[in-house]
Amino acid sequence: MKSILLLLLFGLHFQLLAHLGSISGTILENGTNNPLHGATVSLVGTNKKVVANDLGHYNFQNLTPATYKIEITNIGYKTLITNVIVNTDETTFSNFSLETSQINLNEIEVKSTKTIDQQLIGKIDIKLRAINNSQEYLRMVPGLFIGQHAGGGKAEQIFLRGFDIDHGTDIQISTDGMPVNMVSHAHGQGYADMHFIIPELVRDVNFKKGVYQASKGNFATAGFVEINTKTSIDKSEIKLEIGQFDNYRALAIFNLLGEKGKAKNQSAYLAGEYNFTNGYFDNPQAFNRINLIGKYHSHISKNTVLTASISNFYSKWSASGQIPNRAVENGVIGFYGAIDPNEGGETGRKNINIQTATNTKNNKLVKNQIYFSNYNFELFSNFTFFLRDSINGDQIKQKENRNIIGYNGSISGSNLIGNKNINSTIGINIRNDVTNNTELAYTKNKNETIETVKLGNINELNASIYLDENI
Repeated sequence: MKSILLLLLFGLHFQLLAHLGSISGTILENGTNNPLHGATVSLVGTNKKVVANDLGHYNFQNLTPATYKIEITNIGYKTLITNVIVNTDETTFSNFSLETSQINLNEIEVKSTKTIDQQLIGKIDIKLRAINNSQEYLRMVPGLFIGQHAGGGKAEQIFLRGFDIDHGTDIQISTDGMPVNMVSHAHGQGYADMHFIIPELVRDVNFKKGVYQASKGNFATAGFVEINTKTSIDKSEIKLEIGQFDNYRALAIFNLLGEKGKAKNQSAYLAGEYNFTNGYFDNPQAFNRINLIGKYHSHISKNTVLTASISNFYSKWSASGQIPNRAVENGVIGFYGAIDPNEGGETGRKNINIQTATNTKNNKLVKNQIYFSNYNFELFSNFTFFLRDSINGDQIKQKENRNIIGYNGSISGSNLIGNKNINSTIGINIRNDVTNNTELAYTKNKNETIETVKLGNINELNASIYLDENI
């Protein structure tokens, strides 16, 4: 009798589920038709809330047939409230566009309806701050600060609440899903040079502190920072800047497809940036940086988007380096002077990045990405001046040429078990780094090698498979 009763109860349960409906759709930005990742969709009068995914998609399942009031909110946009009818055994498809608006923060209500797997720095936060280079976006992460030394072309020093992260050893940094950190680097493990990102093209920044993020893997000891660039631009622009100490900057961004592309859910742009500065040190920095990028975004099917980009970055500079207090006190050099005027470096990076994202019929988000980078690095430093070699000096050279190829793939979705929502992601990450003539040597005047300390090639593979369940 117990078995029969259980079967009847299960049958009744599935019969009830069979007559439930669902709501599904996409949230876009009015005017640009860009998906609004992170928009909150609520069913008013219930405890049901979801956050739009990377494609702006949202979904409610197992709803009793009725008329529901939907509220859609996102900071910097007008709140949208509308009614949606759910019928028996049907999915109601409702797409919405949000209009931008002035921000009114007279009253803020904060609610936590689920575990936060990451936090978002949106375009409103970005607009409120003056950003001179892309690495300054790291300063927007609470508890994280950066410092620069040895010239403007070098990756910044990073510090995050209890961690001296050096140039990126303990924090995973990526841009559009492509890793910034370098493994087995000539200067330091995890070296993360973000200067190949044009700051005006950054759309938003995701971050989290702590190691509990299955997809991030290597370097995410203290946390991660994920920078996403714009898939489209509103209009073309040219910017010229001039400042003290021979500081010059030129920026050009061109919208290639305009309104015709927008009508076909396509966008493409070209952008270029040039920087030059001598800095305020006695030894002119002669810093040059060139950035070029082209990006294309398109809906290749009803539920699939393609994003492809190609970029080139080059930087060269001189540096004044560290100096001893006694040299300044004795009048050998001034406060802004240098002992070795030949410190500095040269670096470059070329990237190809192709990504697809698909919303399946059963409301799963499928992501695929393949990327390639060619990276060059050469740095001259002198920390001890004439301690080791009183004749030629202690200048060192760190150099490498690197190729990186990688793949990221994942499938994610949400399901209900009782009244509990389970967000599931299964994924794979593969990255192979191959370097040629990674070198550490003692040099003189940059061009004369006194002694080669280390010289060799590195072939390093990082691979992971992960399953993440968030209940």
